[in-house]
Amino acid sequence: MASNLALNKKFHFAVFLPQYENLEYWKSQIAGIEKAAVEFGKFGIVLDYFLYDFNTTSFKEAVKKVLDFECDGLLFAPIFYEESIQFLTAYKKTSIPVVMIDSNIDSGTAHAYIGQDAFQSGYLAGRLISFAVKNERQVLIFKITREIESTSVYLQRIAGFHSFFKGQEHLKNFKFSEVTLKDSGIDQLNLNMFEGINSVFVPNSRAHIVAQFLEENNIKGVRIIGYDLLEKNIEYLNKGVIDFLINQRPEEQGYMGIHYLYKKLVLQEAVEDTHYIPLEIILKENYVPTNRKGS
Repeated sequence: MASNLALNKKFHFAVFLPQYENLEYWKSQIAGIEKAAVEFGKFGIVLDYFLYDFNTTSFKEAVKKVLDFECDGLLFAPIFYEESIQFLTAYKKTSIPVVMIDSNIDSGTAHAYIGQDAFQSGYLAGRLISFAVKNERQVLIFKITREIESTSVYLQRIAGFHSFFKGQEHLKNFKFSEVTLKDSGIDQLNLNMFEGINSVFVPNSRAHIVAQFLEENNIKGVRIIGYDLLEKNIEYLNKGVIDFLINQRPEEQGYMGIHYLYKKLVLQEAVEDTHYIPLEIILKENYVPTNRKGS
């Protein structure tokens, strides 16, 4: 490290992520990345951001810029599955180390991954739904999606959720249905969707949309499981409308992504290519606000 400082060597890491304005989850990712940038900046690390809007057109435009950019390492969130495969196939010609966060995709290219095991997180959600249930249970998988939700992480969660119930005779009393809504408007929900429903699984961060509808319509006794400690999700968790949230620790993902590149390229250490973030189950009884942690 002293030699690098003496030579004033710079290490350029490209950060290729979705735009984060007004999106708490991606703001947290960026917060972790910027924390790492401050910590490791004294060792010559420079971050260059390539942010795209939540559509494939913007993503493809950013891809061209990233492919043309000379850097030492890449931090990448593969939101669009097919387009990400194409990008990684083209990018492997550069031989630049790639670390993925949020989603892990099998692209046939060498890369590292830091984030949750999406399949296992869906499996865990299934287990949480099944607790203390003896009678017949109607479960609604609520897909509130944008174009980006065709990503592998979203599909892996749903596959893991169904996997929990397969082959378990004592869980044959669970019946499943699905509702898919485009974008995130609560005005698309209606009472018929929840007729006879006992539990709801939302495989992304929009559980608060379902919770808000149930509260406004005074529908009680529906167990809701979703993801991410967004402000609105926490509000309904504390009210007891959302039962469980699975926390992905996005800030830790962002920090660890830069830390991985720092150790691999600056320190030239051997680093494990897969680092799974622990699956953290949050209930209203164990939720600790960020400003109270450690107090």
